[in-house]
Amino acid sequence: MAILKNCDGTTRRDCLKLGLGGLVAGGFLGSLKARAVANEQRAKNREADACILIWLDGGPTHYETFDPKPLAPVEIRGQFEAIQTKVSGVHFSKHMKKMAAIADKLAVVRSIRHNQGNHGAGNHYMMTGAPPRIPVGCGAFVSFHPSLGSVVAKELGAPNGLPPYFSMPRMSRSGGPNFLGAKFAPFVVSDDPNRKTFRVRDVALPSGLDGGDFSVRKDIRSSIDKMLRMNDEVAGDPAMAFDEFYDQGFELISSKQAQAAFDIGKEDGATRTAFGRNPFGQRALLARRLVQAGVPFVTLYEGGWDHHVEIFGALDKRLPSFESSIAALINDLEVNGMLERTMVVVLGEFGRTPTINARGGRDHWSNAMSVVFAGGGTSGGQVIGATDKQGYSAVENVLSPENFVSTIYKKLGIDPGKLLRSPDGRPVHLVSDANPIKELMA
Repeated sequence: MAILKNCDGTTRRDCLKLGLGGLVAGGFLGSLKARAVANEQRAKNREADACILIWLDGGPTHYETFDPKPLAPVEIRGQFEAIQTKVSGVHFSKHMKKMAAIADKLAVVRSIRHNQGNHGAGNHYMMTGAPPRIPVGCGAFVSFHPSLGSVVAKELGAPNGLPPYFSMPRMSRSGGPNFLGAKFAPFVVSDDPNRKTFRVRDVALPSGLDGGDFSVRKDIRSSIDKMLRMNDEVAGDPAMAFDEFYDQGFELISSKQAQAAFDIGKEDGATRTAFGRNPFGQRALLARRLVQAGVPFVTLYEGGWDHHVEIFGALDKRLPSFESSIAALINDLEVNGMLERTMVVVLGEFGRTPTINARGGRDHWSNAMSVVFAGGGTSGGQVIGATDKQGYSAVENVLSPENFVSTIYKKLGIDPGKLLRSPDGRPVHLVSDANPIKELMA
């Protein structure tokens, strides 16, 4: 067989040897080593390994939850009295009894405000740390920047067989990956884990297939699929995104770890009852199981907090069981030795108006809101910032959505000042103001 040489007399075999040597010496292995060092450094710097973000879509009232104003006129303070929490001098609204009992584990931020007073814009700002670039409609689902969950998915990853970012029972308005790509979109668990028939899509083999059959079909697909892929991230090749979805589906179906994480029936009855035998309570328990399995980001999406009408009757029905489930999650994480490394965050896109309207409700209000943190290295028993005496606006230690988002990134070991690259090569700051809330950092 003829040995092919180039004009310098070097053979193809010599080139292959040289290439392999280069990979071993400083290319591929060097890259792997650099990545390992970066991951090790990030692990040292982070205070938390995971975040469970409880998103109250619609904008929950701060008056009737974590920032009551008992001395304000009745048309502002509303119908609910304030109650003393476990922390001296700190009061919550009357239905927050279980949360009040664990206030020593909570950090309540009362001074975040912004200027995006509709759902589409406010959701985007709080979920990404970036205000919308253009005016958007109140009900809009917009994405101009990667969401918290998608960035965490890209930066931290997850154990084999499980996606790094979950959202239940749906994705929030601006909870997607934007230019990071479909690989970092949330895996949505839409089914109700409170049902006896609970089943997660894509985690069970289709009927009529066993594991061997499915593996064979995957091999056949690989052998006949000769489509050229563009592997460079900036190319945004849709075929690559399809491959990633397909591989993720195969990993989920074939992963014993994924099967175990979703088997909520393994929890004892007392634990399930403590979380609440309702859809939200059981999703909170499932979130704990996912974090326990190594998933770094879970969003629990709860709609229905846009109380323009009859707010007090609605909250009388909803708040007791809801806040009880959140308290149960925090307590359960502590009992299982997970709270120190798992951050729980509760918020919506904004607060509600000081004055009760003619229909007995409160309207959108972005000048004031309450955000609750627990775990993940957060010192409990503290209130950060304050609104004025009537709750109109944050006035003490005023903070921004950028500060909020930077706090979550920093706690998870992600540099909020990191510079990203969009598919067209444009530099994009992960967060424009990369200063976290210092009181929340260890």
